[in-house]
Amino acid sequence: MTTETTWASLGLTKQWFEKLQQHDIVQPTAIQEQAIPAILAGKDIIARSQTGTGKTFAFLLPVLQLIDKNNSNIQAVILAPTQELAMQLVRVAELYTEDSGIRTQQLIGGAALQRQVDKLKLKPQLVIGTPGRVAELLKIRKLKLTTVRTVVVDEADQMFNLGSTKDLEAVLFAIGREKQKMFFSATYPIEMTVLQQRWMKEPTILHIEPEQRVVKSISNYYMVCERRDKLSVARRVIRMLEPKKALLFLNETDQIANWETKLRYEGFKIEAIYGDANKMQRAETMAKFREGTCQLLLATDLAARGLDIADLPLILQLDPAIDADHYVHRAGRTGRMGREGTVITLVTPQELFIMKKFSKQLNIDIQEYVMFKGNLMSPEKRDELASIPVTFRKPRASTAKPTQQSRTSAVSAPKKQVNKNAQEAPAKQQANKKTQEAPRSNKRVKPEKDKDKGAPKWLKQKRKS
Repeated sequence: MTTETTWASLGLTKQWFEKLQQHDIVQPTAIQEQAIPAILAGKDIIARSQTGTGKTFAFLLPVLQLIDKNNSNIQAVILAPTQELAMQLVRVAELYTEDSGIRTQQLIGGAALQRQVDKLKLKPQLVIGTPGRVAELLKIRKLKLTTVRTVVVDEADQMFNLGSTKDLEAVLFAIGREKQKMFFSATYPIEMTVLQQRWMKEPTILHIEPEQRVVKSISNYYMVCERRDKLSVARRVIRMLEPKKALLFLNETDQIANWETKLRYEGFKIEAIYGDANKMQRAETMAKFREGTCQLLLATDLAARGLDIADLPLILQLDPAIDADHYVHRAGRTGRMGREGTVITLVTPQELFIMKKFSKQLNIDIQEYVMFKGNLMSPEKRDELASIPVTFRKPRASTAKPTQQSRTSAVSAPKKQVNKNAQEAPAKQQANKKTQEAPRSNKRVKPEKDKDKGAPKWLKQKRKS
């Protein structure tokens, strides 16, 4: 990408790039620079770019520009693998189509079906939804897509992981093979090649290969602890860093409730997001997290797919990602659009090799973190600080002025009395010692003068003689 590249030079009209400038988005990213002209030219696109590089604007802006606001038919469809990602796309589209005359309709699973059918009567020109709900409406003949000219599949690689391939192909079949199609993804699994050959015609391949798949603005760390200590370590890390928001990842859904309960008991404001939660539950949870009502959000890879949370500073992986691609997706929730972010992974000694493998596969430096005296630091820094000898200062002499009573007692104390007492002390100690050593007798000894008291006369005379 050259520094001279502008939104206008990519073919965007003033209406759209002025809205970008209003949101402080001035310079196009590499994927936007390559994708926007190709989409405006009507080409099929396969775009692969790492998470957080601006793929959403790369397809959304040209799609909006291609829509004829005077035509009341559905002209474009954008599909996302999860409800949350679809809702996120709806929010961005509504923000940028405000006062433009373009009507947007969401068709997302988990919402009331009849209400969506009623809203279709308002003649939307852009439909954003999940493959399952769109395919369901097609099946009951409440939706027609024959007028669609452009279809975008966001996070296309996840359609296969979530088992949405059948619904996706039903939607593509209803639209027709000759229409413009675009697949955007962070990775490119082998299954996408089959989909490409079946539904695309001479697609333009865009592959933005960065120096590293995890953006440079993200700092990556790991901490080694036993599995039973992960809760304690996680609690202390959050206390030390005090992030305004943090996203916590687990591998197993059945562990979420356990972690949520324990962290809430520790005093954290925490919510959890589940992959099978309905639309209203997910929307309510995400609203709390975005607004700052809760500090921590627990999720699995499935539930967090496609989350876009502004200014998310910390990702804490309570379990290491299952592979390098999942690590990329998790790390991509922070450090978006050049912002700084931190990813910390808690691993057991047996899981330590995973961090070394990810570091090599992703060409990133994942450093070890340890806790020492209330701070997080490298083991080398800890050893350096621990080797510094601790010196203790002597207590300072009291500078308090003596009271009148203490002055009087100090002046009036006679030295001779002190010396006399000092001389008498050994004699007293010696007497006490003899007293202690003398054997004791239980027999009472009468004084001499009391011996004749009460005795008969003959005995008294005998004693006297």
